[in-house]
Amino acid sequence: MTRSYVIKPELGKTYPYISHGKGIYLYDQEGKRYIDGCGGAVTASIGHGVEEVAEAMYAQAQKVSFAYRSHFSSDAVEALGAKLAEWAPGSLNWTFFVSSGSEATETAQKIAIQYWQEKGRPTKNRIISRWMSYHGITMGALSMSGHVLRRKRFVPLLEDYPTISPPYPYRRPEGMSLSEYGLQCANELEAAILRVGADQVAAFIAEPVIGASGGAVVPPDGYFQRIREICDKYEVLFIADEVMTGVGRTGKAFGMDHWGVVPDLMTLGKGMSAGYTPMAATIVTDEIIETITQGSGLIMAGHTYSANPQSAAVSLAVLQYVEKHQLIEKSAEQGAYLLQRLESLAEELPLIGEARGLGMLCGLEFVRDKATKEAFPLSAGVASKVIAKSFEKGLIIYPAIGGLDGVAGDAIIVAPPLTITKSEIDELIAILREAILAVQQDLQEKAMFR
Repeated sequence: MTRSYVIKPELGKTYPYISHGKGIYLYDQEGKRYIDGCGGAVTASIGHGVEEVAEAMYAQAQKVSFAYRSHFSSDAVEALGAKLAEWAPGSLNWTFFVSSGSEATETAQKIAIQYWQEKGRPTKNRIISRWMSYHGITMGALSMSGHVLRRKRFVPLLEDYPTISPPYPYRRPEGMSLSEYGLQCANELEAAILRVGADQVAAFIAEPVIGASGGAVVPPDGYFQRIREICDKYEVLFIADEVMTGVGRTGKAFGMDHWGVVPDLMTLGKGMSAGYTPMAATIVTDEIIETITQGSGLIMAGHTYSANPQSAAVSLAVLQYVEKHQLIEKSAEQGAYLLQRLESLAEELPLIGEARGLGMLCGLEFVRDKATKEAFPLSAGVASKVIAKSFEKGLIIYPAIGGLDGVAGDAIIVAPPLTITKSEIDELIAILREAILAVQQDLQEKAMFR
């Protein structure tokens, strides 16, 4: 093999070369098969090798692949915008297209701040966010993220936006009901707004289900309803980061649909194009667009590949595929089965503290002591070991490490394509069980596990 000049995630590590994919499976050039148990980065929601998407890709490429958004619109872009307006709740009708989830959340941040400027209230420029959250790796998005490990190297360059605690039901105070706990967590937002001053706060951002920093942590019912009340009371925009949870991943069109809460801005990515092209979006309400239209008439954001016709055509084909094959409904049905199987694993294996999730976005948290919920130190690398052992056995799962203030917390995300069948879920669980058993035995032999 020739020398590589590519900067890979882990420098010095040797990666297998991908050959092809079909359905829930990926194949490397040596012929080894892997179950894509997390859609890459919770992205490949409709599976690999879908011919309808490839056909749409080719058809658009024959017309035009690139046209700059300042010069042209296109049929593909307009059709995708209309489709998203049809899908999105309330008056979330206007879409700003970008190429990644980080760009989408940063665009939402900028639009929220600009909205208040256009309203003649320029002091409302602060974003409140939660710890144990992740909104992207660009500086603006990372400033909003409460992922301690990913912030660490860049803290001097970041805004101190993360302020309030996340709803983390597994670790709620003993004796407190879920509903009480949810309201307590939500009420932290009101306290934070009062401390900063409502005249300084532009928006609050949150993931409907906490993903990369927590491992599919689902809030209690009532939490987001209270968040919406607080945002309305203090004139704070609510940004729902649906980059991971949107487009059917949780068994609804959007994660917020589970609680009947309509945000003011919503970000999409990942499943929006299902990995077939880089594509993401920021969706905003009629009221926000009307305010800016009547003011400057220009949203100060944009990238070279924003509203790219090639990517728009591909994303439209993905959404049409989701509709045609009723994948949102399948996500809910098969996701319930997946969670049931993961819960059975949690009952069987003492290394697993909790199985949790919503739809086809599930997670496992690993603990040193199941009774006390004591976490392993990050130095033990427990989740990383489970991920590595799973990969060795032909299963790909996603890390969610360091959720406990960046010093502890081992979790994984299990989020296969929405097309997965029950028998394929059984196959996934069998491999995962073997991997966890192997790590559990190794920890016991080293006296690191109680």
